[in-house]
Amino acid sequence: MPRADRAYAGNPAHVLFVTGEYPPLQGGVGAYTAELAAALAAHGRQVSVLTGTAGQTPRRDPGPVAVYPVITRWDWRMGRMVGEWAQAHAVGWVHVQFQTAAFAMHPAIHFAPSGWQRRGLRVAWTYHDVLVPYLFPKAGDRLRRWVTDLPATVCDMTIATNEGDRLHLAPKARRLARIPIGSNIAARRFSPTERVARRARRGVGPDEVVLGYFGFLNRSKGGLVLVETLRRLVQSGCRARLLMIGERVGASDPTNYAYLQEVEAAIAERGLQGSVVWTGRQDDAEVSADLAACDVLLMPYVDGASLRRGTLMAGLAHGCAIVTTTPQAPLPELVDGRDLLYIPPNDPQAAANAVLRLMHDPNLAARLRDGAQTASAAFTWDAIAAEHMRLYDEIAETPHSNP
Repeated sequence: MPRADRAYAGNPAHVLFVTGEYPPLQGGVGAYTAELAAALAAHGRQVSVLTGTAGQTPRRDPGPVAVYPVITRWDWRMGRMVGEWAQAHAVGWVHVQFQTAAFAMHPAIHFAPSGWQRRGLRVAWTYHDVLVPYLFPKAGDRLRRWVTDLPATVCDMTIATNEGDRLHLAPKARRLARIPIGSNIAARRFSPTERVARRARRGVGPDEVVLGYFGFLNRSKGGLVLVETLRRLVQSGCRARLLMIGERVGASDPTNYAYLQEVEAAIAERGLQGSVVWTGRQDDAEVSADLAACDVLLMPYVDGASLRRGTLMAGLAHGCAIVTTTPQAPLPELVDGRDLLYIPPNDPQAAANAVLRLMHDPNLAARLRDGAQTASAAFTWDAIAAEHMRLYDEIAETPHSNP
């Protein structure tokens, strides 16, 4: 059937998310998908999730979102399987939550949208990053970039989570929108007494500075900068502790563990084992309490601050005093000195100076906490879901057309 004449028989209110990771697997894309799915379901949409079998357990009570961990391998067979499932369940939208590593670095997912469209399905694609896949030995950068950008050229809707990715995709995408992500950790407010108790539970005295980091480690997040910043603070006479909040490595990228070993070796080489506290995996309420216990949240992303970073969004939602790296793309929503402090990437001395500045200027720290919380109001899951629904409905009312 020519694509221009394809019949549209699905239920436009039924959204099927296709994601390479999903809770209980640890990872930002999985957490994002779960939050968005729940928010859409709360608005009355029917939401299903197709994901991989790895790390999943049987779900007796699916709740408002039906999760189907049925994909054994993200290879060429996956496209047909998803398409058949979507047709059998009267899906209106197939929406891919894409990150290269989450789909085992296999290119099959990039070519699947055209096949789904030939079945009469509408396809949306959210780029959580635009990193290129491995493909095969000696595959050139031009081919890898073409494969990565291909979905944007054919999908009925493409979503970028930040301005840098939007600018990259704008010349290629059929229909493009920018919708930021939200915090995957619900924020609650803690009294001064609760905060002191939490710090004591982590072995932190009232006169010590708690330098916080949230999220698992990989090379893009500046773990070695964290360690060197801590060393410089300690050498300067600052009684500082580094609180590493959450799971140490994520589930999707196998290189995360090798980088963790580098960070642990750097801690040992500097004799800082007693100054670093690892919380390990914990539930959201515990993460929220640890974020509240921090004096400064240091997130030294190598590629700069971005609205695609769920860990940054969590810091904003919790009203943390944040020090992070200068964005590589325009980020007008977050203003240096009002909502957070920016430092150059890979610069532990600048990071240490920023921490000391906040310690010596409590008024600035308080202003940043207020600014962060105010800024986070633009990134609630309710608002994010509402924008998705607006786009789904707007596009569903238009006839199918050839890419």
